[in-house]
Amino acid sequence: MGHCEMLLAVAGLDQDAVAERTRRLASGDWSTFPVGEQAAFAFARKQARQPWSVTDDDFEGLVHHFGRERALDVVWWACRCHYMTRVADAFQLPLERENVFQPARLR
Repeated sequence: MGHCEMLLAVAGLDQDAVAERTRRLASGDWSTFPVGEQAAFAFARKQARQPWSVTDDDFEGLVHHFGRERALDVVWWACRCHYMTRVADAFQLPLERENVFQPARLR
């Protein structure tokens, strides 16, 4: 299971909801998401592709939708996820096949 999918599962989405959410996110058409989430996705994409181009105005856009503290959460989580992706890619770490936080099923 990929890191993003695992975080969505930890947040409580079932397997079908995770698949649907990742499909919608990957499509690049985020119009079905709330405006604040669209702003967070755009910020994270910009930060991933051109981190040097992130400006104070980009952060203030997040503040507009989330408030200062939650905007910092968006930035922190985006940074963490970008970092984890780069570390996993650099070391060719395999992704988990299942949600490692889910209790083991008894047989």
